[in-house]
Amino acid sequence: QDGRTSGKSERRETPERGTVFAMLCARRRLSTWALEGIGKPNFDASKVFLAPSASVVGDVTIGNGSSVWYNCVLRGDVNEIRIGEETNIQDGTVIHVAKHNAQGTSLPTVIGNQVTVGHMALLHACTLEDLSFVGMGAVVMDGCVMSRGSMLAAGSLLTPGKTIPSGEIWGGRPARYMRDLTEKEKDFLPVSAKKYAELASVHMNNLVKTA
Repeated sequence: QDGRTSGKSERRETPERGTVFAMLCARRRLSTWALEGIGKPNFDASKVFLAPSASVVGDVTIGNGSSVWYNCVLRGDVNEIRIGEETNIQDGTVIHVAKHNAQGTSLPTVIGNQVTVGHMALLHACTLEDLSFVGMGAVVMDGCVMSRGSMLAAGSLLTPGKTIPSGEIWGGRPARYMRDLTEKEKDFLPVSAKKYAELASVHMNNLVKTA
């Protein structure tokens, strides 16, 4: 021996893609929890990226092509959470529900297709229609509706019962109408969803635990 080691002996073996995916599926199961008498998470693990550190609890349905990123919490206990296809719930977001409002109306959280929810958002008992966009750190409260193709600016607070009409951007605390979205901004909404779906595929197929 001359003190050198071969590259082969030092190289860390990389699991085959199928092995990595199997590892991820096992890890993601640890992040999902059923609640007896209430329900369990419902999604296709081969078509949804659920980050290892995310927690999905109770009556939660996630559509194909969607992604729930690191350190998110989705808690469907007193009501249901429904998420459509190609929607991204970015890192640190919290989603919860309410049983009903003072008038007795049920208040689940319903999120449509190709919705983008920015990092550290808080969604509570609200509805986000297709192609809506929630900025980073924004809060959407009970009974709110974000109409198709609407946007809430980063850091904003949408107070209970408010509706953002289609094609508008609201911002502030409390959030108010700012302006109409430009055509370029409208065109960006499905692009944002597609890009995140592609990025989720990268994480799903290439994430390897190192320690």
